[in-house]
Amino acid sequence: MENILPAWMTAHHITAIVGHMGGGKTELAVNMAVAMAKAGEKTAVADLDVVNPYFRSREQREMFRELGIRFVASAQALVDADVPSLPAELNTLLQDMSYRSVLDIGGDSGARVLARYRHQIAAQDFAVWFVLNARRPQTATLEKAVWSLRKIEDEMGLPVTGIVNNTHLCNETTAGDILLGAGLADELAYVTNIPVICHTAPRSLADGLPELAEPVFPIDIYMKKPWER
Repeated sequence: MENILPAWMTAHHITAIVGHMGGGKTELAVNMAVAMAKAGEKTAVADLDVVNPYFRSREQREMFRELGIRFVASAQALVDADVPSLPAELNTLLQDMSYRSVLDIGGDSGARVLARYRHQIAAQDFAVWFVLNARRPQTATLEKAVWSLRKIEDEMGLPVTGIVNNTHLCNETTAGDILLGAGLADELAYVTNIPVICHTAPRSLADGLPELAEPVFPIDIYMKKPWER
């Protein structure tokens, strides 16, 4: 039996995940792709992280293959290198509306990657979601979060269309962390007029959260630190 996906996840054919480094973009991208594939959607992931060498969706290449998820990334020879070498296959993917595509963008400066494709993306049914982690120093206050969001918009030449509260402290995350992030996400939404799409929570915490105005997306932890692999 196919899983039923939440409406926010199926609202667009292209979803770009952006945000400050360490916010948890890759974890969100991987969890979205897995959920969509398990629900029977024709799904693709593009790993456009040319910034962070540790947390990259390409680490889950074998799982993507098993789930039938199309995977696009830099050349295999450059998997471990921080070089902005982008796959030519991405152009084809951006034009193929038979897929629901998740673009995993790395770090603030990684938004420049999207700038190369902004005309193709803007011509399609797309969303750009800013991942907010209120436990990261660079986005821990409203002023810093607004600055980071606007800087990313300027870099990529596309508007952010949604905010995802992905507040976490890795394995030490508590319900209180998620609720702290929910409050900051509401403030950010108010001053930017950009809606909060959802809140993420480790699956073990999701059911115990108080009711929030937006949906909670339970996630599994796929991305491991180098010393945990």
